[in-house]
Amino acid sequence: MIYVLLVNSLVVVVSVLVHYELLYRLTSYVPRMGIRHKYRIVFGVFGALVAHAMEIWIFAISYYFMNRLDGWGSLEGNFDGSLMDCGYFSFTVFTTLGFGDIEPSGHLRYLTGIESLTGLVLITWTASFLYYEMQRHWDKNGTEEPAGNTTNNNY
Repeated sequence: MIYVLLVNSLVVVVSVLVHYELLYRLTSYVPRMGIRHKYRIVFGVFGALVAHAMEIWIFAISYYFMNRLDGWGSLEGNFDGSLMDCGYFSFTVFTTLGFGDIEPSGHLRYLTGIESLTGLVLITWTASFLYYEMQRHWDKNGTEEPAGNTTNNNY
């Protein structure tokens, strides 16, 4: 059981670090790009979507290998064992959409639960990040910073 905890923790740590690094890099590099502020937020949204997709695929790859190894359990139902099916399953779990056509058994159930919790926290983190950046830079009159203003190191 300790092995299950360690492997699941490693997957979560990698996902959280990917998320942190992408948000940090967006905060650092986008202002230096010299694009208008309203497009910076759009760029940030697309960057966040890329981060979430990467995190989902980290979990999907974990499911793929764990499903093939003895002692981890399996994914059952409308599942052919492909990486794409693992990706589909991971998307439904990460977004807390829920699953029905593919179900985990054995120790994979723990990874499924922790992926749902991780997805909820990371999606909320992204929403908070984007909201904060919009609040800081969009004033009450609906105007924006002039393009090319790179004096501050924020979005």
